[in-house]
Amino acid sequence: MKVDPKTLKLFVAVVEEGTIAAAALREHLVPAAVSKRISELEASLNTTLLERTNRGVVPTAAGSALLGLARRALSELDQIAAQMQDYAAGLKGQVRIAANISAISQFLPGELKSFFSRFPQVRISLEEGISTAIVRSLAENAADIGVLNHGHETRGLECYPYHRYRLALITAHDHPFGQRTSVDFAEALEHDFVGLHAGSSINLLLLKAASDLQKALRLRIQVTSYDALCLMVDTGLGIGVLPEAVARQHAQSLRLRVLALDEPWAQRALTLCVRSRASLPEAAQQLLDHLRAPE
Repeated sequence: MKVDPKTLKLFVAVVEEGTIAAAALREHLVPAAVSKRISELEASLNTTLLERTNRGVVPTAAGSALLGLARRALSELDQIAAQMQDYAAGLKGQVRIAANISAISQFLPGELKSFFSRFPQVRISLEEGISTAIVRSLAENAADIGVLNHGHETRGLECYPYHRYRLALITAHDHPFGQRTSVDFAEALEHDFVGLHAGSSINLLLLKAASDLQKALRLRIQVTSYDALCLMVDTGLGIGVLPEAVARQHAQSLRLRVLALDEPWAQRALTLCVRSRASLPEAAQQLLDHLRAPE
């Protein structure tokens, strides 16, 4: 059984447009030719992919499943063309990285800069995500290299140690903790917090630590970035937890106080993950080895 890209492209067009006529117009074909292709596709797969109605077509359960597969397959084919164009222009290739905010805000900028100094013709696509989404991107071949917090489920992936860092607590300059240098998390839980978005590793970590102490984490407001978290804390809306290096960077421009967290879980580790180093393109292998160098 063979399914060619042209037929997949027509199938996607039919589902997206909702009618065979509209899909034919989009693909510059006659409707009869499109209808014939879809019928042949259904016959070759031995399943009904579209339900025909007097108002158009809608995908069956099988059709919806094929739609996702077709989009991914067509995207992969587009990547082939794009990367071959890069080689034709003298580039070394393209690497897709999915990384969490802790890696992006602390370590990747400097290390990518030094990588580009060695391989200036490599292109890098960097996407931020939470650790669970990064694992999924690797499994679905939507990323070549993932950078996530150690401890997440990574079965089926090759993993390598990356960097370690510490979490710290930040307060406004006039907060009761403002003259302290360290704090216990149990004591911090008596105050309102500015938290990161639901699903973030730090947010989940704080919720678990509060639960272990049989106390509540009083999240007054949740934001989606370290920048926003620091600004909210600076205005006195609560206290927050983030990587110490990031906290100290923001403390230079804001009136923040940075306190050490006297907790074992405040020591964090990042992990580099790939599906298989041997199967990575050369540029991705070079970048993986470059990022592993600090270990």
